[in-house]
Amino acid sequence: MSDEPIVFAELPAKSGKLGRVTLDVPGTLNSLTLEMVDLLQNQLDRWANDDAVAAVFIEGSGDRAFCAGGDVQALYRSAIATPGGPCEYAEAFFAREYRMNYTLHTYPKPIICWGNGIVMGGGLGVMAGCSHRVVTESTRIAMPEVTIALFPDVGGSWFLNHMPGRAGEFLALTGASINAADALYTGLADRFIASEHKGAVLKSLQKQQWLADDSQANHGVVRHVLRPFAEQSLSSLPGGQVEPHIGRINSLCDGDSVHEIIDNILAQHTADPWLAKARDSLAHGSKLAALWIHRQLRETCHSSLREVFQAEIELATNVVRHPEFAEGVRALLIDKDRKPAWQFQRSRDVPDNLLDSFFTPPWPTNPLADL
Repeated sequence: MSDEPIVFAELPAKSGKLGRVTLDVPGTLNSLTLEMVDLLQNQLDRWANDDAVAAVFIEGSGDRAFCAGGDVQALYRSAIATPGGPCEYAEAFFAREYRMNYTLHTYPKPIICWGNGIVMGGGLGVMAGCSHRVVTESTRIAMPEVTIALFPDVGGSWFLNHMPGRAGEFLALTGASINAADALYTGLADRFIASEHKGAVLKSLQKQQWLADDSQANHGVVRHVLRPFAEQSLSSLPGGQVEPHIGRINSLCDGDSVHEIIDNILAQHTADPWLAKARDSLAHGSKLAALWIHRQLRETCHSSLREVFQAEIELATNVVRHPEFAEGVRALLIDKDRKPAWQFQRSRDVPDNLLDSFFTPPWPTNPLADL
């Protein structure tokens, strides 16, 4: 472990260089801080303008996690310092994190993400934005924001809406955990490669003849490198949960209203452990959050990527200024009593005007208006 939270390196190749990014805070499962967001943004900008660097490889240090999310405790401290807002640190974090996510999604050069271990929240935002997303046998993905009264942000409004059937809606409302097979099925990953091949993948990337002025050809080079490792790894791909359950998921999310969808999920009598855990997660989560999660997905369903991040910063700013978020983090991560005092026990108890307020701009100009 280095003194820096992110380690950057430039690895020589047959021609050109490979930029290497290592999130290096294993003690917090490589969770992102504002400092890390800024470091990553600045390095990505530099490499984008450096013809010698042809591609980027992003990984997390340690075997447990690529990145377990953002530093939620820092967001909590910001929220309780100024109830009702502005919450300066939290709002700066969201705005700069989403800008960095947008940079990843629109980056001209290939970015390979090695999504090994836990990939949650902000970590999934990083992985989802990369052009070549690799998952392994130990990958565990979740967006469990309903349990802390947040919402699947960092581009979740984009990638959840692009999943098959109603899978994105179900995962957002329940925070259900998924694995590598699920990531491939839902479009969150491009390749499954057994973790034992990581060193060989890096060596192969360094043996390539990269072209300084042809990023499209370099994307082809990455596919050429990753493909044989993926073919060798097929036998160790775990069984998924989303595809086998997609019919049930579509049925549960086929309600006349969001309240009916929530009722459908909560009313399940199932012996299936994955569905039961998803049900219980929604049952213990914030019903107010479930409503803004559902509405956010519906309102951004046909939005561009740029519009998605502009909508997310609006909702995130309003959410962090509201006490429901601080209470959710307190119960799960601060006091750890797991007994949040949610404002509403049932989704139908939430007044329409309160829900509307989370979708009302809290400032005259959107901080991401210039994306």
